[in-house]
Amino acid sequence: MKITAAITAVAGYVPEYVLSNSELEKLVPTTSEWIESRTGIKERRILKGEGLGTSDMCVEAINLLLKKRGIAATEIDMIIVGTVTPDFVFPSTSNVICDKVGATNAWGYDLSAACSGFVFGLVTGSQFIETGKYKKVIVVGADKMSAILDYTDRSTCIIFGDGAGAVLLEPNTEGYGVVDSILGVDGSGRKYLHQKAGGSVKPPTHETVDAREHFVYQDGQPVFKRAVVGMADVSAEIMKKNDLKSEDISWLVPHQANKRIIDVTAERMGLPSEKVMLNIQRYGNTTAGTIPLCLWDYESQLKKGDNLIISTFGAGFTWGAVYVKWAY
Repeated sequence: MKITAAITAVAGYVPEYVLSNSELEKLVPTTSEWIESRTGIKERRILKGEGLGTSDMCVEAINLLLKKRGIAATEIDMIIVGTVTPDFVFPSTSNVICDKVGATNAWGYDLSAACSGFVFGLVTGSQFIETGKYKKVIVVGADKMSAILDYTDRSTCIIFGDGAGAVLLEPNTEGYGVVDSILGVDGSGRKYLHQKAGGSVKPPTHETVDAREHFVYQDGQPVFKRAVVGMADVSAEIMKKNDLKSEDISWLVPHQANKRIIDVTAERMGLPSEKVMLNIQRYGNTTAGTIPLCLWDYESQLKKGDNLIISTFGAGFTWGAVYVKWAY
């Protein structure tokens, strides 16, 4: 009997502090209208507070997930965390989370694929379920982007926000869950979107800090062009591979990078806007957090057997699409 990895619960967390477009008008030369027309974003959430990191948002999401599913943290076998803003270079954020939530029987690791982190983690986690070795795997997508943003750089600070989302994967033998996936990378795209310093190539020095090289650097146009093509292509490709017509699809769950990219992807798939999950206007781009936060926001509208196409594009470049049959 074929085992698939079904999503059996979903939860999310966004910080209380709301950073609106009008507030950003005071920090950089821009207008609320300009931001909204270019990106679709009205506001984003920022994690405030001394000593708080990505793990703290993950803990909130995971505790809610466990409560909703009615299980104890000790029942979790594994926690995979998609993030580019780990609490520390090491140990991994997954390691920290296991301790904070009391998942004493779990192991796990962080996965770095920028905005595609959750999707890469979802596919990875599903393999551990499919082997029959594990019964409960949590996949988290979370980023505290405010920690690596330059709030004098208009090209980046208007886009990103902080947030975390988590799903629980469990074995299923009725065909629900992760059915298929297509993933890809192109490392030559790294020059357009990256963090210049802080890694082993360019370790931190006074000079790198003074030059503001520990923040997100983005060359917007090439990234936008590749993302439009990348997300639309991979979404159309997974539909074709699985003989899915637009009427077979209940929802597109797109990475929330830019509303224009999402619109092009939906159009390519032949989907009307009411079949597209959208919350970019409230949270901005939370990097690895966007897709699980969409599932959390739209959970009440999902029905057992719904066909979902999850689609993403991120720095690196990274991209992917996952075909999921909703399990509850």
